Amino acid sequence: MSADHSTDYEIDSDLARMDLDRVHRWLSTDAFWALGRTRATVETAARNSLNFGVFTSEGTQVAYARVATDHATFGWLCDVYVDRDHRGRGLGTRLSEAVVATLRPMGLKRVLLSTLDAHKVYARVGFVPMPDPEKLMILDQSGS
Repeated sequence: MSADHSTDYEIDSDLARMDLDRVHRWLSTDAFWALGRTRATVETAARNSLNFGVFTSEGTQVAYARVATDHATFGWLCDVYVDRDHRGRGLGTRLSEAVVATLRPMGLKRVLLSTLDAHKVYARVGFVPMPDPEKLMILDQSGS
């Protein structure tokens, strides 16, 4: 692999190109927010979202992100994952840049994400801490 990894990968948003078996394996076994997620759930989420994949020159998918959006007012960037063997090459940033470049022309009023430890990656592409986080609420799914 060359020292300049930027040309070794391409980003595509064609759902047909996404390796959902691989994405399922990543999310359900290695992504703390999606551990145990079923293959059917991964596919349903993908079919109802904008999808982004990073691919090697050989066509192997090595990263994934999706955006749940209404294409008019709101988007939620989620399920961002870079294969462990391809981390440290700026792919998370490149993937985030591609997502933002796709979303900006839509004129969405709000695009959110949640991250435990990748704040710097997302800050590079324009994400900032949520103003007035006390306004946000989440539906309690515990059933109580």
